[in-house]
Amino acid sequence: MKYDVIDKYIDRLIEETQPDAPIWNIENIRLGKKPAWNYIDGCMMTSLYTIYKQTGDKKYLDFIDRFVDYYVFDDGSIRGYKIETYNLDNLNEGRILFDLYKETGKEKYAKAIELLHRQIVEQPRTEYGNFWHKAIYPHQVWLDGMYMSEVFYTRYVAEVGNGDFSEIVKQFKSVFDHMYDKEKRLYYHGWDCSKQAFWADDKTGLSKNFWLRSIGWYCVALTDVLSYLPENAVEEKKALGEIFKATIEGLEQYIDPKTNMFWQVVDYIGREGNYAETSGSSMIAYAMMKGARLGYVDKRFAEVGKNVFNGICDKYLKETDGKLNLGGICLVAGLGPETNRRRDGSYEYYISEPVVENDAKGTGPFVMAYTEIKQL
Repeated sequence: MKYDVIDKYIDRLIEETQPDAPIWNIENIRLGKKPAWNYIDGCMMTSLYTIYKQTGDKKYLDFIDRFVDYYVFDDGSIRGYKIETYNLDNLNEGRILFDLYKETGKEKYAKAIELLHRQIVEQPRTEYGNFWHKAIYPHQVWLDGMYMSEVFYTRYVAEVGNGDFSEIVKQFKSVFDHMYDKEKRLYYHGWDCSKQAFWADDKTGLSKNFWLRSIGWYCVALTDVLSYLPENAVEEKKALGEIFKATIEGLEQYIDPKTNMFWQVVDYIGREGNYAETSGSSMIAYAMMKGARLGYVDKRFAEVGKNVFNGICDKYLKETDGKLNLGGICLVAGLGPETNRRRDGSYEYYISEPVVENDAKGTGPFVMAYTEIKQL
């Protein structure tokens, strides 16, 4: 396909967005939520910053600064952010603060970094050393939480902290040891170390299925953490590189030969109700291409990832009334809490969540994957 249409799609997203009303936050629009700091916007900011670095076009940096400036106040406090929720999702957008501080010199961005790092310090941990996903999910580890927290944490340790990455590596090893199914070569979405959650297996504490986007977040977490580790972190790179290689090589078998994409419930290609899903496919495509570029997996995965990206474009990037739209995006999925037993980790649950267009949980990773396409 002609990739230049994607540039036009990206321009449309930023031209039609105001900081208090981003067109990509479909969840907020549907629920009528007030604007607040969130990981969905964080996905887009990180993606757009990479585009800025690649093109040198200041319109992207100006947009990011104007957007994030709205959410970060002069004292470093953040609109809608409450540390006491201990929600790992809220750390994700913190990544962009490092870049904005370097680009603009605004002290409020440095103060906000320290506020978010305070959450890292205080975050409750499981008996195995992993962060709780949120205060309302005690003793629970979710794959998506690894992306939300560990990339910010790695950047902080590398750029501000003491250079000790041992806790970060330990958390990834724990997830690999407890959540990875060595036969299927896939990761379960969630793990309750206390084995008390209604969705958790009473022997292992694991959830029931392999949800694509959670695996995608985990792949991106590994890729990005590896890219931020300094060259002298030799042992850490080796340990995480081995986990990343096993993860990517295990996923290849689940690519649907008809669409070149991954499916919402990964190991049930073609099952009734299941579908090829955009966000998780974009994340894995990004991880494959970036991992190949950085030498953490075989170079052939650059082409494998490119084919997945092209599959997404062919199936879901469509023009309607003169505007490009990206479809096939699962709006949201999770596990519990107790007051929401519909989110039980079953196959039926994962295929029941709404499928939407242009939500940043899909568009952000899609743009991330596009930034790797541009480097092939």
